[in-house]
Amino acid sequence: MLALIRLEDVRAAQERIAGRVHRTPLLSAASLGERVDVRLFLKCESFQKTGSFKARGALNKILSLSTAERAKGIVTVSAGNHAQAVAWAARLVDAPCVVVMPSDAPRSKIDAVRGYAAEIVFHDDRDTLFVKLAEVRDARGLTFVHPFDDEVVLAGAGTAGLEIVEDLPEVDLVIVPVGGGGLLGGVATAVKSLRPSARVVAVELAAGPGLAPAIAAGKPVPVPRPAGTLADGMTPPFVGALPLAIVRALGVELQTVTEAEIAEAMRTLVSRAKLVVEGSGAAATAALLSDRIEARRGSVVVALVSGGNVDPGRLGAVLAP
Repeated sequence: MLALIRLEDVRAAQERIAGRVHRTPLLSAASLGERVDVRLFLKCESFQKTGSFKARGALNKILSLSTAERAKGIVTVSAGNHAQAVAWAARLVDAPCVVVMPSDAPRSKIDAVRGYAAEIVFHDDRDTLFVKLAEVRDARGLTFVHPFDDEVVLAGAGTAGLEIVEDLPEVDLVIVPVGGGGLLGGVATAVKSLRPSARVVAVELAAGPGLAPAIAAGKPVPVPRPAGTLADGMTPPFVGALPLAIVRALGVELQTVTEAEIAEAMRTLVSRAKLVVEGSGAAATAALLSDRIEARRGSVVVALVSGGNVDPGRLGAVLAP
């Protein structure tokens, strides 16, 4: 049986990464909340180092590695945000870094990875990215930093949940986008440990869900994901075993959101909250504003804005459909 992460692990991560990542703001979004009769707050990980929550887990993992493990070099696999975060964290400790990325990854994310001096290995088939990763890791003897199925990475991501409850102890509902499940697993652990009565709702793409099939199968399963989605950060080939175990143990709820709802939420966040966010970052807000999540009238709700790394061209197309 998988050992779940504990609140103590998240607190240790918070101490380890303190001073190197931002304590991101929890902003009131009263006018948006009024649309669904709740008190809405936005946890703005779009303001985090490297533009997403991924910096938390990547840094926690790399700081926990031995000198020898770092010296071998770091390798990871990602469509973008985790790639940037690992490249950034590796540079902080002067460790060489290789990233396996899909060939169609967003240009802004490719440029950012290169900007942190990491080597990129492109791979055409998203479904076999982890196979390519294994080839590169084994051929070069590198240390792998998993994007979403590693207890140290999850504990780092969970520090966002810790901050939510510290800053808003009365929170009733936390909404989290899910791709591979690392953010969800970490945040759910922190929130449910400190505020057991709070609900945690995961949001995934209706066109290509990964968590629902994993729950049904009782284990991670490969799933088809939509090509060209705005929410590329929510499209890894499977959900991790550790996040899945946390979801089942803590009673995390699940909802889906459509591409159109994500695009509308991106427009709303720009126009009303003055936040530029990527598709994945808008998913939690989209699910709430589209009435896909039932929330008690007047309840205190946090939508986790997971990242803001969106290509200007894609954002422009969304804003002027």
